Amino acid sequence: MDKKSIIGIAVVALLFFGFAYFNTQEQKKYQEEMAAWQAYQDSVALATRPVVPAADSVALTAGGQDPEQAAEAARERRVAALGEYLAAARDGEEREFVVENDVMAVTFSTRGGQIRDVLLKDYTKYAPRGERNIPVSLMDPATARFDLSFFVKNGLNNVKVNTMEYVFTPSAVETTADGARAVRMRLPISETAALEYEYLIYDTKTPARDYLVDFDVRLVNMAAEMANQTSIGIDWSNTSYQNERGFKNENMYTTVAYRFPGESSIEELSMSDEERSKEITTSVNWVAFKQHYFSSVFIAPQNLSYADVGFTTAQPGSGYIKDFSARMTVPYTAQTTGYDFAFYFGPNEYSILKKVGDTDAGDGDLYLERLIPLGWGIFGWINRWCVIPVFDFLRNYIPSFGIIILILAVLVRLVISPLTYKSYVSMAKMRLIKPQVDELAKKYPKQEDAMKRQQATMELYKKAGINPMGGCIPMLIQMPILIAMFRFFPASIELRGQSFLWAGDLSSYDSVLNLPFSIPFYGDHVSLFALLMALSTFGYSYYSYQQTASSQPQMAGMKFMMLYLMPLMLLFWFNDYSSGLCYYYLLSNLLTIGQTLIIRRMVDDTKIQAIMQANAARKSNGKKSKFQQRYEELLRQQEAQQRAKRK
Repeated sequence: MDKKSIIGIAVVALLFFGFAYFNTQEQKKYQEEMAAWQAYQDSVALATRPVVPAADSVALTAGGQDPEQAAEAARERRVAALGEYLAAARDGEEREFVVENDVMAVTFSTRGGQIRDVLLKDYTKYAPRGERNIPVSLMDPATARFDLSFFVKNGLNNVKVNTMEYVFTPSAVETTADGARAVRMRLPISETAALEYEYLIYDTKTPARDYLVDFDVRLVNMAAEMANQTSIGIDWSNTSYQNERGFKNENMYTTVAYRFPGESSIEELSMSDEERSKEITTSVNWVAFKQHYFSSVFIAPQNLSYADVGFTTAQPGSGYIKDFSARMTVPYTAQTTGYDFAFYFGPNEYSILKKVGDTDAGDGDLYLERLIPLGWGIFGWINRWCVIPVFDFLRNYIPSFGIIILILAVLVRLVISPLTYKSYVSMAKMRLIKPQVDELAKKYPKQEDAMKRQQATMELYKKAGINPMGGCIPMLIQMPILIAMFRFFPASIELRGQSFLWAGDLSSYDSVLNLPFSIPFYGDHVSLFALLMALSTFGYSYYSYQQTASSQPQMAGMKFMMLYLMPLMLLFWFNDYSSGLCYYYLLSNLLTIGQTLIIRRMVDDTKIQAIMQANAARKSNGKKSKFQQRYEELLRQQEAQQRAKRK
């Protein structure tokens, strides 16, 4: 046997014995954990055992076991499984209490030391009959869960601690030196070791600070008690109520969101799915249960090392919108003494979220404002840097949001008026040169002369100074603004509860007629602003078609889509949308029609004709550009290829 064979056999043997030893240790650890878990289950069963009535105690005694002895035996088994202090906390009596500031009321529970409910004082939700008279609650208290899980030593065994199974010992609520209300709760692990929670609720009259709850977790003398582990688990879940008028629209904006450290963007689960979950194996900075206009955010400035997030959509009419869940972990070492967390419970308002930051933990910009779906890329830039600053400025001085939307629509039309002017002039040139284009069609009537006809037409356009796309390009440039507005209005909590004319709430649809039946894709109500917006779209499309159909024959094939199908689709699409959005598009259409009529009166076709003739005279003696030369050469080559094919 050669040297290489001997080395190979030795390596294989080493791997085999190493694996056998590792497997033996894992099996031993598993058996110890299972034994501890079984002992714990036995203690739970005994602790929850029904109390035997006094009349039956004789029979029990006759069976050879005294009730007091049985209770004592059960207690001893619990102590053996959990330790003296955890066993006592396991059977403690739960208590709830409320701590308030100017903007919210937070309900705490000593079971699990968790926040059970958050009531937002400045906001109300829709009642079943449609009125707003119920304060917004961010979660159903019966479903609220915040559970820390870790292993502690108990003799030779390791005990898994789930904080939701234990009752914490609360201290009296105190006011700290910086004015915060401090809520402290303690879960004893041993005589000197404990898990401590401290919540700080501020009342600074600054929403960005007052909606933020600092949450500090302290491991007091826990290093000696903690078993060998590399992470601590966090299980956070709750069910959110339906707070808005329409289930479909609110559900579309309700999801789970999270942010990777160092990123200025956020990630979201698909909003409209009935059930969705995702496992995140990289670090995340925060996880949010995002509703349409409100959010509950768990912030971990030191980063979560793992997260498995998801939701399940509730049934329409149940009063709920989604069941949220997030299973997360934070790193742990023997040197870890605690964690600095925070919660944000509040509205999805840009001016507030932009300023939220857990400054004590020092994370810097949290980018919570990205929870508001303002659009990606250029659409988000337009909203963040143009629309929102103007909107916030106007609402500081104008109380009516209907007037603010009107001013915003006028400003937008003024900004894009140069584009509208260029578009009209381009269409006017196409209309005036139409007779000459028809002459070229008569000159080259045959199909094989199509290249010559196209070349002559392009030459005619060039001499007249016409860009065939001149009427379309300005419209395309306007599209980002229209789409930005489409994202801005439904996401603006500022419109929530604001009335204008017949619309009682500009953030919801304005139902002027409730139908006794539901029309597919339309709904069971009639939104007047959506109807007027569709009619104005039809009017604008009809006017535009009349202006372009004569100069652009290809538009005739789009008549049905432009005049009838598009307004009808918008009517069905926007019937459930924000009435503020429909109102804005209505104003935009009316202002565009008025602007076009004014430009038409200002622009003289005779002057345009003179300009076109001057361009033609100037360019007739001019040298052809390289682009034009290449284009004409390409046309000649294509024409030659077609002749070759015909031969």
